[in-house]
Amino acid sequence: MPFPVLHFRFVLAAAALVAACSPTFNWREVPVAESGLIVLLPCKADRANRALPLGAESVQVDMTGCNAGGATFAIAHASASGPEQAEAWLRAWHAATRGQLGEAQVAEAPASVQRATAAPAPLRLDAQPRQQQGASASAPVQVLWFAQSQKDGTVALYQATVLGKPSSPEASKTFFESLRLP
Repeated sequence: MPFPVLHFRFVLAAAALVAACSPTFNWREVPVAESGLIVLLPCKADRANRALPLGAESVQVDMTGCNAGGATFAIAHASASGPEQAEAWLRAWHAATRGQLGEAQVAEAPASVQRATAAPAPLRLDAQPRQQQGASASAPVQVLWFAQSQKDGTVALYQATVLGKPSSPEASKTFFESLRLP
């Protein structure tokens, strides 16, 4: 075999080996909105903006997220004009999420996020779909709501979500523990 053909095959084999070793979860730091929150996402982030009905109001929400290892990892962000509005919006956000869970088994607990406001307090929700014979099961979901007061008097609101069951049991933990407020 001539040298160039052998060299070409070596390069192809090396490229295939590198591609096979690429991780399912390729964690990277991602800034969320302009609020200063940093999160680790397991893949390249997609961003979107949409109006979300929260109670009687329609609120602009920035979303950052991606899909990896059988799950969606996402952070939604909105900016409230003050603490009262922040409290009302988070209650409405929580109620809207609960309303979408149907018959799922839901567990809720107070949560902790460094530098988050005490009111509204961080809240964690974990939902597992009920197994119904003959019906397609919905995906498990983990949600964390929290807020942070900003220097201009506004309150940044967040909803961190993992939808689905990640192929790595540590992925959700890595995602939620990576949340860093300035």
